[in-house]
Amino acid sequence: MPKTKFEPIFSVVVGGQAGDGAKEATINIGRLTAKHGFEFFLSVEYPSLIRGGHNFAQLNFSRGKVRSDMEKLDALVALNLETIEKHKKDLKKDGIILFDGEPEKSPAGVFAVPAGVWAKELGAPPITRAGVLLGALCHHFDLKLETLNQVFTETFGDKAKVNIDLAKRGYEFAVEKKLKQKLLPKCKLSKREWFDGNEAFSEGLVAAGMKNYFAYPMTPSSSILHYLAKKSHDYKIKVVQPENEISVINMALGSAFAGARTAVASTGGGFALMLEAMAFAGIAELPIVVGDSQRASTSTGVPTRVGQGDLDFVRNIPGEYPRVVLAPGDAEESFVLAADAMNLAWKYQTPVMVLLDKHLSESVATVELARKKVKIENAKMSAGGVSYKRHAFTSDGVSPLAFPGMKNTVVKTTSYEHDENGWITDDPETTKKMCEKRFLKEKGLVAEMKKRGGIKVWGDVKSKNVVVFYGSVKGAVAESMRFMKKSFKAVQIIWLEPFCAEKFLQEIKGAKKIVCIDTNFTGQLNKLIAEKTGVMIKNNLRRYDSLGFKPEELAVKFNKLFLPC
Repeated sequence: MPKTKFEPIFSVVVGGQAGDGAKEATINIGRLTAKHGFEFFLSVEYPSLIRGGHNFAQLNFSRGKVRSDMEKLDALVALNLETIEKHKKDLKKDGIILFDGEPEKSPAGVFAVPAGVWAKELGAPPITRAGVLLGALCHHFDLKLETLNQVFTETFGDKAKVNIDLAKRGYEFAVEKKLKQKLLPKCKLSKREWFDGNEAFSEGLVAAGMKNYFAYPMTPSSSILHYLAKKSHDYKIKVVQPENEISVINMALGSAFAGARTAVASTGGGFALMLEAMAFAGIAELPIVVGDSQRASTSTGVPTRVGQGDLDFVRNIPGEYPRVVLAPGDAEESFVLAADAMNLAWKYQTPVMVLLDKHLSESVATVELARKKVKIENAKMSAGGVSYKRHAFTSDGVSPLAFPGMKNTVVKTTSYEHDENGWITDDPETTKKMCEKRFLKEKGLVAEMKKRGGIKVWGDVKSKNVVVFYGSVKGAVAESMRFMKKSFKAVQIIWLEPFCAEKFLQEIKGAKKIVCIDTNFTGQLNKLIAEKTGVMIKNNLRRYDSLGFKPEELAVKFNKLFLPC
């Protein structure tokens, strides 16, 4: 295996109970490292509880790109004892624990700082005590306290002063008590921006011209709604939360019919309520984008954990019309594929679905969004008029669009089978021709898939060892390469429908070992590949305990599989 130089990754976990601000504290550490020139990847874990439970976030940063959590930690920032109990085992040999507690009363082996006491002395709310520990962490990693102060100012505005004062106390206490330091490599300073997968997805929709967004909050899709609502004034878009997912999808159909680029999103349970209206969109050729951010297990399942159990469901929703299902693997791909989905929906007048998942939706990373490459692609338009036919037969199956309100134009469609004018029909010949018309679009969609990249191949592209996967598993697969004894080719499925069988077969030709990764029990990706290509992959890695794969874990399994016995 050729030697590849990997930049070291440093990992920090901040943990506490709900309301302690573990996520915000970790994001602020991420902002701090980014301002020093580092890349970062940050994940969030929390139970499905209104209050209480163990909450934590993990930050991983490096001079190079970071794509996943790592198993071992350089530092643990504990806002309660439970955090120490749960994560102490994950520390590296030289790792440190920063703890909010009185030094003389704290567990052995931890660096205790009376953060809560100091916050109380200043009359500050308990959540600000995390700032003290961030100040101490600044000293440990030899990061500039002034830069942390900038982060607080940008984050909290007029309320930053108390955080700045508390961080200074923590920093000076760490210096005074001689907290050991871990010197980091120097980075070139450059401007960084960071998004989680849902935010990047939202940005992609807007970049491709979205005007209306409808959603009912359901973890882990909820933050799309929150983010777009926050940005609605700046982006000049309408964001509406109706009473349930049935209202969501039907409002979206009306919005698209009226001529506005429209999207919705939910998770499996909410998406299930949309099925009848999705079939309506299919037969009425209404262009909408539907995001499904998958959660673990079945039904309500494990709402705040990782799973990819919706693939079969999304591919096989009721009705016969062209399926388009896209699956990003990281925030940058979420941006691009959201834009692709919106453009494809309007170019081919069909619903387009995007499969996200909790890990992708809520993990934050430094990114370079391909803003200059994304544009609003034109739909096939009509000038309307008295002879306008909404569902006119065409050589490519795509009828020119007109919208209600255009002069001398009647725009009619229905969920029933219909003729070119949109009038209901049960005539067998018309029914047959309309079905064939809709499926004429598949030829164009397959061409789009090939042009935009239905499959990505990276890693050692000449290797006879192949790893096949889709979605957020990408990060763990990419970082596993730093632990490998033998290289492999990564085959990432981007377009699940239509599926690029020809390229897939080309990429696995001559392979000695192929492994398929599924974050579900039934091996849904493997079944899809078998359906489309006739190839049933024998070596499978499946995880369905609601926890995601880690790079070290994958590397152990890959090395065992790929190395000769």
